[in-house]
Amino acid sequence: MATDARRAVEAVWRIESARLIAGLARMVRDVGLAEELAQDALVSALEQWPEAGVPRNPGAWLMTAAKNRAVDLIRRRQNYQRKLEQIGRDTEHDHAPDASTGVGDINDDLLRLVFTACHPVLSTEAQVALTLRMLGGLATDEIARAFLVPESTVAQRIVRAKKTLAKANVPFEVPAEDERDARLASVLGVIYLIFNEGYSATAGDDWMRPGLCEDALRLARVLAGLMPREPEVHGLVALLEIQASRARARVGPNGEPVLLLDQNRARWDQLLIRRGLEALAKAESLGGAAGPYALQAAIAACHARARTAEETDWTRIAGLYEALALVTPSPVVALNHAVAISMAFGPAIGLELVDELLEEPALKGYHLLPSVRGDLLVKLGRNDEARTEFERAAGLTRNERERKLLLDRAAAC
Repeated sequence: MATDARRAVEAVWRIESARLIAGLARMVRDVGLAEELAQDALVSALEQWPEAGVPRNPGAWLMTAAKNRAVDLIRRRQNYQRKLEQIGRDTEHDHAPDASTGVGDINDDLLRLVFTACHPVLSTEAQVALTLRMLGGLATDEIARAFLVPESTVAQRIVRAKKTLAKANVPFEVPAEDERDARLASVLGVIYLIFNEGYSATAGDDWMRPGLCEDALRLARVLAGLMPREPEVHGLVALLEIQASRARARVGPNGEPVLLLDQNRARWDQLLIRRGLEALAKAESLGGAAGPYALQAAIAACHARARTAEETDWTRIAGLYEALALVTPSPVVALNHAVAISMAFGPAIGLELVDELLEEPALKGYHLLPSVRGDLLVKLGRNDEARTEFERAAGLTRNERERKLLLDRAAAC
């Protein structure tokens, strides 16, 4: 009984924690205090549910318990009298443990929490940690394991982030329309970064960390529900859905990486592909076809629609990368464009484009530059040069699975 109740508490926390913290933050206007109150409610559930049973509406039970704790706390802080009165009025409407909150309020509160966790006053590392903690419901140790950093480092980032928000007096609100686009770009960027770290781990022994991909995809879906008229939100969802569809095919039976052109496409998740294509169509219908995430999703869709690697429309992919370079020019986009050109028009022209990037400062330590160059050299029959490039790429990556793959490719030369 106690074990079942504990599992129920953990499951409810993962599902409800973002809504709980968001609703509390609206009332106390302090994200850090809101999380403390939510944690207190969690402790109460762990103490009471094994004896009393899991309530019919566990999320509302947690919210009521947290609100009651907030009232007790603020009663001891006379200078918060105004907030006490506000919380008292709110509590009158939903003092029963199984009371529910209006959907509109929940959505508004979640949206405020998204923009607060990704506020530009925080570093990217802090935004990621706070987003996973507040919106993903992950514990500190889970975040630390996902990013291969000490738990103390993550804990410090979260504590500093909450202190920074409080010190800067960051309002718990969706930014004004003139600020929203810039802030939304940050929100989308954090979710994209979380997914990418799960999709191709930068370090460690695992090629992928599927849990991070799942968390990022869940956050993107929530955001799409909160901002249904924002095309780039749907573009990001489309990209992540289609990329996630390949997860089972990207890893071999012993955990080894399987590259895109070598994957068994029968293992691609067709449900995720359909969802991704629907999200892409939604983004395009909202006028967002030229957005950076929609363009990347369109590239992913080209792969998803090809039944075999040979049927891939590389000419279209090359054109999409050209469009992406106009919207968000970067050396990495240029490198991907070179790969697409090589697949569409031959390795020689692709190598010329790659060689133009050799002196690019941003790619000096980027292991995929020599890796791509090695692949093109193999296709041109220049195996000795290719071996050197693969060995150099292996020396640059921090992922052990990828290092072994690159060294195996070097040996095959």
